[in-house]
Amino acid sequence: MYLSLDRKPRTMTTSPQPNPFEAAASLSTPTGVRTVHRLDALRDHGDVDTLPYSIKVLLEAALRNCDGRIVTPEDVIALASYDGAKVAETEIPFSPGRVILQDFTGVPAVVDLAAMRDAIVSMTGDISQARKVNPLVPCDLVIDHSVQVDAFNSSLALGINSRREFERNQERYAFLKWGQSAFDNFRVVPPATGIVHQVNLEYLARVVWDGGTELYPDSVVGTDSHTTMINGLGVLGWGVGGIEAEAAMVGRPIFMLIPEVVGMRLTGRLPEGATATDLVLRVTEILREHGVVGRFVEFHGPGLDSMPVANRATIANMAPEYGATCGFFPVDGQTIAYLELTGRSPELIETVEQYSRLQGMWRDDGREIVYSSVLELDMGSIEPSLAGPRRPQDRIALPAMKSQWERDRDSTFAGHGHPQGARGVEMDGETFDLRDGDVVIAAITSCTNTSNPEVMVGAGLAARKARELGLTRKPWVKTSLAPGSRVVTEYLDRAGLTEDLEAIGFFNVGYGCTTCIGNSGPLPEPVAEAIESHDLVVASVLSGNRNFEGRISPHIRANYLASPPLVVAYALAGRIDIDLMTEPLGQGHDGNDVYLRDIWPAPSDIAAIVSRAITPEQFTEQYGTVFEGPPEWQEIGTETSDLYDWDPSSTYIQAPPFFDGLTPERGVIEPIDGARVLVMVGDSVTTDHISPAGAIPAGTPAGAYLKECGVPELMFNSYGSRRGNDRVMARGTFANLRVRNLLAPGTEGGWTTDFTDGNVKTIFEAATSYRSAGIPTIVLAGIDYGMGSSRDWAAKGPFLLGVRAVIAESYERIHRSNLIGMGILPLQFMAAESADSLGLDGTEEFGIDINDGLRPRQEVEVTVRRLDGSEGSFTTVVRMDTPVEVDYYRNGGILHTVLKEMATAG
Repeated sequence: MYLSLDRKPRTMTTSPQPNPFEAAASLSTPTGVRTVHRLDALRDHGDVDTLPYSIKVLLEAALRNCDGRIVTPEDVIALASYDGAKVAETEIPFSPGRVILQDFTGVPAVVDLAAMRDAIVSMTGDISQARKVNPLVPCDLVIDHSVQVDAFNSSLALGINSRREFERNQERYAFLKWGQSAFDNFRVVPPATGIVHQVNLEYLARVVWDGGTELYPDSVVGTDSHTTMINGLGVLGWGVGGIEAEAAMVGRPIFMLIPEVVGMRLTGRLPEGATATDLVLRVTEILREHGVVGRFVEFHGPGLDSMPVANRATIANMAPEYGATCGFFPVDGQTIAYLELTGRSPELIETVEQYSRLQGMWRDDGREIVYSSVLELDMGSIEPSLAGPRRPQDRIALPAMKSQWERDRDSTFAGHGHPQGARGVEMDGETFDLRDGDVVIAAITSCTNTSNPEVMVGAGLAARKARELGLTRKPWVKTSLAPGSRVVTEYLDRAGLTEDLEAIGFFNVGYGCTTCIGNSGPLPEPVAEAIESHDLVVASVLSGNRNFEGRISPHIRANYLASPPLVVAYALAGRIDIDLMTEPLGQGHDGNDVYLRDIWPAPSDIAAIVSRAITPEQFTEQYGTVFEGPPEWQEIGTETSDLYDWDPSSTYIQAPPFFDGLTPERGVIEPIDGARVLVMVGDSVTTDHISPAGAIPAGTPAGAYLKECGVPELMFNSYGSRRGNDRVMARGTFANLRVRNLLAPGTEGGWTTDFTDGNVKTIFEAATSYRSAGIPTIVLAGIDYGMGSSRDWAAKGPFLLGVRAVIAESYERIHRSNLIGMGILPLQFMAAESADSLGLDGTEEFGIDINDGLRPRQEVEVTVRRLDGSEGSFTTVVRMDTPVEVDYYRNGGILHTVLKEMATAG
């Protein structure tokens, strides 16, 4: 829902006011008497009993924080009177209870905080003002994005990959240790611990937070889009841009429109052979078709009675893929069972149930909840599936996989591939042919699935049966197992399944995101050379949540999401062009065909192992020393100072230029004149396309920069690891090898036409040329621009290139917010219009008619001057949806606004 155009801007009083609602009450808990802000005290303002559970969490936060200044009584009443059938177009502030970060997005967040300290000192001339920039809510950063799969299929892989991780990231880790000592309320979970969302689920989250004097629902925002996974535990949370998270860290509320809530009623149980992965792929397909962007999804129905939190977390994890802000599961008996399983304290567990029942936050399907719309899914209809080859919502039922591959080969990948393939590839003493459709990566990876014992044990049992029958991985398949926490290793070891997984090639390669985020490491050189020389269309199969083009590996065009047991199966088959329902995986010891049905585990076998191999003690033991880290982490020296001592020679950490020359005065919105198009792209352009996270190729502007700095190619590391250095990231913007810029037809990668001289050159070179000439630039795009990860560098990078505005057919939620957070104007074509329908080809010169009176959702005229001198115009809508967002844009961005307020405050 959008704000109406005549909505008045939010105003704030100069000082906090007493909370006018008599809602505070005392509750005796196992740890003492605590204050509770009771929602039933608001019944005079609305039917709070019919509110969606997720809206109740927003309501409680507004009620508890109501001070008449930031949170007004009107905000509380707007939520208390929420009508799911007709959601009012109302902006509210939301202050999450905590912030969680991972290192790829967390390092630049800490870099920005350090730069903000420098800026506030520069603006005020007072070094004591530096500590104004400080987290005011609990913040945890989990290092999980840096380990890469360099070594695999070996018992030495874990040690080799860990050693290289520390070699590559020593500067970054030293910087994070400085941040831990310099900032209050900021903790770092060291490398080799687990994946951020799994650590959050298994350890950090509390469901109900005890602040010492009051109780309130745990809530969180994070710098990773899959922060949504925590909603499976009944904790409201979602991903935001790093910029917005930084503002939340220093006490700035998140301003949002009250969301519509789509109810999804689940009935039945998963049939034999289907997994939670298959369920979430079907949920993603349904919700993408329904349309839930900008909305909450709330799951309910009798199907939840027997659904464990692990399955709920798998579904909640993929909320970004189905487009929702979050996918929420209310607290119930399954929540309590999970807290007990993971070793949470009895006192916390009792408090969670006590508080949730008191506040009407305990799931009760007998209560009539009013949703904006309701969908229903019988889980008994779920079938084994994959999703791909480029988008998570493109589900393919397993029996249709071969025929769908053949269609994609001939259409999606037309112009690529080789009919005969590469003959006689030699590697590790074996000779084989490599063909289109061969699987070259099979990865059990990602918190989406490694947090789920049922599918992990299922993969282990499939491996056990394959081993018994004499099957193993095909020699061209790069196999890997990256557990989301050390607890996974504990229960696989205890069940005796680790040895079975290793026997078919799935050795532990590290505790981190690995392949799911593009840290798949290089393919073996003979395989990579065969793919390149024959332009082969090969595949990856991974138990991850994203499969966007160019994300998993630069050599792989077709990427498929699947459950861990299916990942095992495709590693054994070695190809995607196979019907696993009717064709054999291979031949066993006895020469007989072995089929998928021969290795697929029975649900009763999985359940038996899960019940005996997983204990609360495993969680308490592994998380008892969670902040200590391995010896390599402990040996990193810690610097203590309020201001960071920037090293000008560092290629990892540099002071960003975002706040250079910032003054305390309020900004002014001015027209954008004479703009040229830097990049023109089509639909479904992801943040991976805009700001890649994977390996830095030598022949790119970023690679050339690192080479000039004396960095050997072996140590280039990834774009994600160098997000603390704006000079690398600006050069890497739009440098994804699969970006197709319509201004440079016939090319892939970061190329464009520079209209100052008419030459085709790298996007970074063209941007430098435009900036030198004082010419602003824009981006033209299609539908779902900025879909995918929450990475703020997809906005920061364009800002540094001189992009002043984006004109798209539609935006993904987080990226739109990030653009505003960096002072880039998001404009949207009118309904049914596009660059193509308006006859735009990107060669035009653009003018955008805005001024300081700009309002949310205002219609704005864009003038066009074509190469032949003719002129025209078209209308767009400003995609700033709240008055606060307009203020952020006016001041140059959200952090700029925070600094201006800090500098002028007493």
